[in-house]
This record gives sequence, C-alpha cells and structure tokens, in this order.
Amino acid sequence: MKRTQIDTLIINSPYERPSEYWKYDPKTTHFERVAGRRPAGYVIASGRSGSYDDSGVIVEIPLVNKIRERVDAWREKGYPGVTGITRRLLEHWNDPQQRNLRFFFCQLEAIETLIWLSEAPDAEKVGIEIPSDGGSWQRLCSKMATGSGKTIVMAMLIAWQALNKTAYPQDARFSKYFLVVAPGLTVRSRLQVLIPSAPGNYYDVFGVVPTGLREKLNQAKVKVVNWHALNWETPDQIAKKKGVDKRGAKSDEAYVREVLGDMAQIRTMVVINDEAHHAWRVPAESKIKGFTKEEIEEATKWVGGLDRIHRTRNIQACYDFSATPFAPTGKTSSEAALFPWIVSDFGLNDAIESGLVKTPRMVIRDDALPDSKTYKSKLYHIYNDPDVREDLSRKAEEHEPLPKLVTNAYYLLGTDWLAWAKRWEEEGSDVPPVMITVTNKTETAARIKYAFDHNKFLIEELCDPAKTLHIDSKVMKEAESQEDLSGNVLDLFDDEETDRKLSKKDQAQLLRILVDTVGKKGKPGEKIQNVISVGMLSEGWDTKTVTHIMGLRAFSSQLLCEQVVGRGLRRISYEINKDGKFDPEYVNIFGVPFAFLPHESKEGIPGPQPKPKTQIEPDPEKMEFEIKWPNLIRIEHQYKPHLTLKWDEISPLTLDISDTITKAELARIIGGNADLTNISEIDLRALAEKFRMQRIVFETARDVYDQMKPDDWKGDKFELLAQVVHLVEEFLASDKIRINPPNWCDDLQRRILLTSNMGRVVQHIWQSIYFQNTESMALVTDKEKPIRSTGDMGTWYTGKPCERAAKSHINFCVLDSTWEACEAFELDHNPHVKAWAKNDHLGFDIYYIFEGKTHRYLPDFIIKLDADPEGQNEDQESAPSGNYLVLETKGRDTQKDKIKRDFLDEWVRAVNEDGGFGYWQWAVSRDPADVRGIIGDEVSKAESKGREVT
Repeated sequence: MKRTQIDTLIINSPYERPSEYWKYDPKTTHFERVAGRRPAGYVIASGRSGSYDDSGVIVEIPLVNKIRERVDAWREKGYPGVTGITRRLLEHWNDPQQRNLRFFFCQLEAIETLIWLSEAPDAEKVGIEIPSDGGSWQRLCSKMATGSGKTIVMAMLIAWQALNKTAYPQDARFSKYFLVVAPGLTVRSRLQVLIPSAPGNYYDVFGVVPTGLREKLNQAKVKVVNWHALNWETPDQIAKKKGVDKRGAKSDEAYVREVLGDMAQIRTMVVINDEAHHAWRVPAESKIKGFTKEEIEEATKWVGGLDRIHRTRNIQACYDFSATPFAPTGKTSSEAALFPWIVSDFGLNDAIESGLVKTPRMVIRDDALPDSKTYKSKLYHIYNDPDVREDLSRKAEEHEPLPKLVTNAYYLLGTDWLAWAKRWEEEGSDVPPVMITVTNKTETAARIKYAFDHNKFLIEELCDPAKTLHIDSKVMKEAESQEDLSGNVLDLFDDEETDRKLSKKDQAQLLRILVDTVGKKGKPGEKIQNVISVGMLSEGWDTKTVTHIMGLRAFSSQLLCEQVVGRGLRRISYEINKDGKFDPEYVNIFGVPFAFLPHESKEGIPGPQPKPKTQIEPDPEKMEFEIKWPNLIRIEHQYKPHLTLKWDEISPLTLDISDTITKAELARIIGGNADLTNISEIDLRALAEKFRMQRIVFETARDVYDQMKPDDWKGDKFELLAQVVHLVEEFLASDKIRINPPNWCDDLQRRILLTSNMGRVVQHIWQSIYFQNTESMALVTDKEKPIRSTGDMGTWYTGKPCERAAKSHINFCVLDSTWEACEAFELDHNPHVKAWAKNDHLGFDIYYIFEGKTHRYLPDFIIKLDADPEGQNEDQESAPSGNYLVLETKGRDTQKDKIKRDFLDEWVRAVNEDGGFGYWQWAVSRDPADVRGIIGDEVSKAESKGREVT
C-alpha cells in the first residue's frame, strides 16, 4: 500500500453518498485514500493493548452492509413499491431546489432504510432478518454519530408515518400517534420540536413537509416523555410504604392511561426511543456487572414500561436512535455488544470524513518518558498512571494538591486553550471556547474546581470562577428526572432577591438551564468556558463551542470513550467551502484513550484457576512474640520564632527533564488510528513567558506557607509569610536545585521546569523548613486506641507465598520477594532478635507529606531486640517497652522513598523524646546479606545508650 499524505480528513461532501475513505495499514502505519464506501462496523482492540502499535480490529456489521446494498439499488431504481405520499416526500427531501436547508446524506439514508424495510417489495428483502431484543414488539435501530442530525430524521419519520396514515387510514403499516421517549429533561425539552404545532418545530424550520401537505401533518399526535414517566412502583416498594395510601400495584390499563394521558384512547402507536442505548433488557443469565442499580433500573423500566403499553395497546413499530447503541453483555464489567437490530449505520469515522463533526485530536507523543508498559504518552490515558489512579481514588479534601501529571496536563491543555481563546476574540467571537473535564468522583471534581478557583494552573483567563461551571451530578440527575419545568425558571437568573433560599427543584433547574445554554449567545451560560463534571455530561448537550477535553477517570470501553468524546464533536460552522465540503474543526483531547482500548478476554476461554488461599492471623499460642507500638495520629510541631535554613544540611533537589512534559504532539484520529502525517503541537514556552522569576517565588511561597499550617504559628502570620518568601527566594537562587542534564536549559526553560515541578519544589523547601525549624514535638495518639499490637490484626487471606515464622506473633510471613524470604530466615535465627513481624495488615503506619498530600508509609519489618537501654519493665501491659528496630528493605531510592524515611526518622525521634514507649531505631537494608550486620550495629547502639542512662 502506497503512503498517502493526508492534507484533510474531510474527503466527502456531507450531502452525497460517501465515495472514499481513509484505510489504515497497521504494518506501515500509513493511510491510503480508498475508493468506495467505508464498511459499517466498529473497532475493538486487537489484544496487543500493551504494545504501542495496537491498531485494533475492525468488526463489520453484516446486516447493515447487506441492507445498504439493497437500499442503494432500490434508490437507483426510483424507490419501487412506495406509496404516492412516500414518493412525494422522497422527491421533496432529495430536491435541493425545494428547500433552503439541504438534508445530509446520512439523514436521507437513515429514513430511506426505514422506508425500505416497510414499503419495498418483499422480493427486495429476501434474506433480511432483523433480530429481536427478546420482546414481543419489533425494534429497528438507526446508528448515527453525534452531531449528524438524528432529530431531523425523527421529524422525517413522523411526517412519513402520519401523512401516509391520513391518506391511507386502513394501511396498518402506518400510524399518526407517536410516543417519543427521552433519557432526560434536556433531551425531552429539545424534542418538543417534533410536535407539529410547537413554536420552532422542525417541520417548518427545515421544510420537512411539502407546502401542500403541511396542514395534514397537524393531525399527528406526538407525545414526548422522559423515560421516568414509564416508571412504576413494584409490589415490594408498595409493601414498604408507611403512609395511609395502601393501594396495590396499578394494572397495566391504569398504568398506560396515566403514561399516555390525552393519548390514552388510541389503540396503536409508533414509539421513538432517543439515546436508545439506555433501553435494554437485562440478559436472563446475567446480573450485569459494572452497572449501578439505578442504571439497570432505568434500562429495565424503560423497556418494561413499553412492554406494558404493548400489552394493552399495540406498539406497531419501535424506532431506536443512538450514536452508541451498545448494551452490556453481563460477562464482564466493561464488555458491551452492539444492538443486533441495527439497520443503518453512519458512524463517527463516516461523520469525520464527511465533515459533519469536529475531528478529535489525541496526544500521541511528548518530550517526557512515556508509559513503561505501552510506550504511549502518559497524557494519552492520564488516569492509567499508577500515582494518578491512587491519588484520585482516595478520599481527599478539595484543597489538597493534585498529582503532578494532572497539573502538568492542565498547564499544557490550558496553554492551548488560551491560544484558541485569543484567536476567537481577535476574530470577533462573543463566546469563549470551552474546556470540559470529566472526573472519576465528586472529590476529584471538587479538587479540580478548587485548583481553578485559586489559580493553581497559572492561567488567569481560564481560572475565572464566574466562568467555571462545576456540575453537581446528584443535582443534575434530579433536574433531568423531572417531567417538565417548574414555572419560568429563567426568571430566577434575574431575581433581585439573590439571597432568598431556592428549593432543591429550582436549584436543579437552574443548573440544568445553565448547562444547557453553555456557549449560547444571550443565554445564562453564554460566558461559561470551563466545565467540570463527574462522570458523563447529560445527553442532548449540544454545546458547539467545546474545543478541549480532559479525561480524569478510567476508560474501559469503546462506549464510554465515544460518549465522552462525543460531547465535544458538534460543529460551529456549517458553511460549505469552494470544494463543496466543510472546513475542518478540531477538539483536542487529553486523557481519553479514544484510539486504542483495553482488550477484553475472548468468550469461552477460561481464566486462570484461583490459587489456594493461606489464612493469616495472630497465633494465640505465640503471645510471647507480641509487639506493641504507639498508635500516632500526628506529631504536632512548634516552630521557632525566626526561621532559618542551614544550607549545608539541605540535600539538593534534582529536576529531571525526562520526567516533565513541556511539549506534546497531537494527531487526528480516524478509524481508531492516528494520522501521523499531520501533527499539531502544544508547547509550554508560551505559558512560561508570562511568568517572571518573582511570580514563581510568590506562587511557591504561597504553597509552602499553606502547607506549614500557619494557624499553628504562635507569632504574626504576615511575619511568617515574609520569612517564607525570603527563604523561598534564597532557595530558588541557590545551587540546591539541579537540573538533569545540567547543560539543557536557558532561563526560560528553567522557569518552565520550575513551574511544572512546583509541587516538588514546594515539598523540598517546606520539608527543609519543617525539620530544621522545629522547636518542640508532641505526640498525638488515638484516644480510643493509643497502643496497637500484633494481636490487633484481623484474619485475612492471601495467595502469595508464605513461610511459617518462629519468632513472630503472626502465624505466617507473607513474602513479596525472595529478598524478604532471606531476611525472614535471618530474623528467626538471629540471637539478638526477641520477636519480629512483617508489617502487612498490622496497622503500623507512618504518616508523611508528599507534594502537599498526607500519605501512609508501611515499613517492612518491626523487630524487637534484646538490648534494653531504658531498663524498662518488660511485663508492662499498657505500653511498649524495650528496644525496637524498624527495618525497611530497599534497592533503588526515589525522591518519595527518601521523604518517607525523613518522616520515619521524625517518628522515631518524637517517640524516643516522649520516653514512654521504649527505645526505637530505624535502618534500611540494601542487600539481604546486610541484615545481620544492621542488627548487630543497632544492638551496640542500644547498649551504648543503656550505659549512658546508667
């Protein structure tokens, strides 16, 4: 296959049948422009997801490809078999002269396919079998990419059905009654355009119906409801009700009358499901893993409600519309399968090549070390980084600093957003570009919001709280579950009584309106430029101004990736260029692994057999080897009144350029693969030029000051801040910051490195001040349990290798390495060791602070030695006594490891100063053979300490 330079991914007219597509060759990583139509299908990972070149496997949809050929041939023959009304509509829709706004080819193909299935001669449909969803009424699904205009297709569908029914009342193929089901209030409100009498209806706006037929369309009855309207109380829910109302479950007839309201008298209808991927039947053999109870209930009640309607009335036909019509298989938490009743498909790749949507651009490479397993940029799937996943998964306060990679990512994406914002402003745009962030949990969203509000990302233009929208998922869910607006909610935005307390319902509606109007001129959300959301943004969110997406959650399925990316795909301009095509528009994406996805195990291949588990617990017959220690919550510090730093005692801080991303390359994505012939670049130099050294000094000093907990300072707070600023200035100007390689950077590059590593710089300076300027320390133990011991361990189980331990209160030592096995043997046989325990599930934690966050450090071993420097009573029950050694085994050190041991050293010093918990020491084993010597040295130190006490 010859290499083709891709100048533009848009190679088809939006108004004509696609005639070319970009085909990827995984062997050469090149694209070829191929004549013909891209086959209907989707991409899954090939199974090499751990390698960089996983280009995925295309899985075709045979039924759609077969129907496509038949519909194409039927179209060429002039639509044989259709009614006179249908023919008039098809001619009207296909004639650009009869309309101001042309229909896209994908819209015409979708409606033509549905018409073909209903009206084409039976001979045309031989061999076409549409699978059922398991119910008694037929579903047909049109798969259309986000932004390709499926609401217009719904309007065409209603016009086709209703006008035929008015013309041919006895024809059972048609109906003039329609129940449209939406997934939330935003979509429901938007679908009001399907009601022929509604202001701004699509029949008039887009000229869906010829003038001579428009009046007849008013005979159609269209009812648009939330899926929540289909909900009902189960017998179990009714039984648990405590009120006076003791009525039983509604009959199907009573239920349907309530749902249909003024349409209750009809006997048959057409159902249209928008965002139909929410409506699926739970497989009989599965409990559905990885889905919440609410999600399963939504799917069940949506389809179950339609079942009840069908039993009492008749669902003549059901038409599903979705960009991602996947349903869970129940086999794994992330595995999903396409609806088998899909009859037409105009997917995202088709939409990109026809210019109907923005082109997504993903990070493919940067100037830092890549992920060690995939060799991809760490910005590709940010949450996959172990440090990021651990940090964003824990409980954290909103003010706690974010992981370095996350901050680094916002520096880069924010810098790019700023360039777009300035360009839009210069071009006269009244609304700003929008960055959206999708996080894993509420706490993460709160931390992101706090960081923006306090300018932690150093881009003032993006850090304006008045232009940042933090979406409360619970409130938003409440708003979307409503069946209608309560009063004129828009008036609340102009309410002069701003202090009056709003009801929860009004708060929810205000948020929904704000979200719904992001980027819309003259609306409440006009100036919003920064949207932070937990999980998914609501469907129907048609904001066209999204230019940047940050993903900070796990992405484990094609469905989730496409849904998140889909929120940023709607185009701004629909003007045709001189070539008859749309000009490209882009959305830049960090953290959403849209091109390559994790590999699911193949069906039928059994997983590894579970290993037998070993029961780990204290042995009551070995109480003589019990070890106790103080259960510290924290160590309180009293700082000296005048802060100083002894420069010769401060270890240098090395900043490695390979660990900091200062430049990233993005490539356009098509067919699940990156177009490497056209690269765009984001460079932090533009951001660094905004900050002089004095600004970096102030930002660093502010964070150091915050980390010092100034409320514990006994003197004047302003004096403390002034001292911190002075010390930070000295530190940044000293030779204590070393850049590797040393000859790499000029002054501008140094500022980039300092800004990107501000968390590490703050940690180093704060730690130096913290340890050198402590006047006194006080232990704070847990009031309920001030002393812990090996006997407190609860029973647990493991499949790891285990060895019985002779001198340990715990029955087995769980081994994480052969190194630990050697050391366990030495501890059991060393004459100076009275007792020992592997610190696994013991609860012996050393709290330390790293980059502004509190972490727990678990040293490897606690050892009780035979020397007793304090001469304490060994029989004392309440507190530990004797001589203890905390032993860590470590090969190569990281900066984080060194900080852990600084806090271990502080813990040991504080406990020894207190004097009520025995004598403690700590050491690091660098080799299995050095443990004997370490123990000997520590015993000698303890004996020497004992002689001093005597």
